[in-house]
Amino acid sequence: MTMARLLRALAVLLGLGLGSQALAEPDPGDWDGVIAEARGQTVHWHAWAGSTRINDYIAWVAQQVDARYGIRLEHVKIADTSDAVGRVIAEKAAGRDSGGAVDLVWINGENFAAMKENGLLFGPWAEALPNWTFVDPVANASLVYDFTVPTEGLEAPWGMAQVVFFHDTSRVPDPPRTMAALLDWAAAHPGRFTYPQPPDFLGTTFLKQALYGFMADPKVLLHPVEEAEYATLTAPFWGFVEELTPLLWRSGRAYPQSGPRQIQLMADREIDLAISFSPGEASAAIANLELPETVRTYVLDGGTIGNASFVAIPYNASAKAAAMVVADFLMSPQAQARKQDPAYWGSGTVLDLGLLSVPDRARFEALDLGIATLTPEQLGAPLPEPHPSWMVRLEADWQARFGVAP
Repeated sequence: MTMARLLRALAVLLGLGLGSQALAEPDPGDWDGVIAEARGQTVHWHAWAGSTRINDYIAWVAQQVDARYGIRLEHVKIADTSDAVGRVIAEKAAGRDSGGAVDLVWINGENFAAMKENGLLFGPWAEALPNWTFVDPVANASLVYDFTVPTEGLEAPWGMAQVVFFHDTSRVPDPPRTMAALLDWAAAHPGRFTYPQPPDFLGTTFLKQALYGFMADPKVLLHPVEEAEYATLTAPFWGFVEELTPLLWRSGRAYPQSGPRQIQLMADREIDLAISFSPGEASAAIANLELPETVRTYVLDGGTIGNASFVAIPYNASAKAAAMVVADFLMSPQAQARKQDPAYWGSGTVLDLGLLSVPDRARFEALDLGIATLTPEQLGAPLPEPHPSWMVRLEADWQARFGVAP
């Protein structure tokens, strides 16, 4: 189900007067009570399953919360977050306001905005978690604003991401660092670049990143799309995509279905550039012998989009207490350090290391972030995610203009 169809379904629910819900127990302010209630519960965590490393990390989390709290964590593997959102919508339409099938969902962007607006989330709870004390939302507003939408305690952060590109220095020693330069490079090297097919989140992120490169006033992207101005504002961007498409891998007649597929294409020397939303992904792939050691990461001139990954609990979840405990563990120094280690994932931490104990800080200081991972200074300050309405509109327009059968 596309996000546009989900939003239409939500509108129907609101028309039926089903858009509100009362705050339910358990109470995150009584953490001992939450821990006690969570023991023996099963959490069905609906999370994207397109990466072996991510799946392995979630399996490790399952082992940890079982041993520590007696919680059974089941990874419900989904291809798109909208699948989980659609499940909650269907349950609400059927009047299933408790005992829902989705206990925890990896979510952000337009999916979070839609669920929040339509009363489909439990909470607030996230800012009452014990490990919330180790984050600094003042220094990092991405922890409390999801694609410009205030989270208001309805979701908990568990990872930081920023757009990077990687290239094999043995074949591309000087990669393009602007979208205009990328177009020129693609014209000189046809077929050697691609991006995942939207609505894959990384493919849509490439569109948003490219849009930034053609906006006279990027601050417009932080507000909802204005239909009267949309065509004029996006005309240079769509002109870029029109020119780029026939220069892509397979002449734009086919696209990789996910980010990890790009790694295989680069390893097979079918492409020379790839986009990622994980600054440590190239290092992790090198460590796992999936990419050659000559691969390096870079960011575009002017900066790249960054955001936080979150988990949320639907309003009708069956195991709210256990879901909160899992979310809190995901923010723990142990879980965050393992997540940042390229040997396991290579994803950025949400924690402020200055707030940690000396032993916990040492976990991070001891990490070898990998040969291809940029320092925070090299990454630079991330560009904010556009308002969710831009993502919805770009996906729909891209599908209408360039969509190909999966």
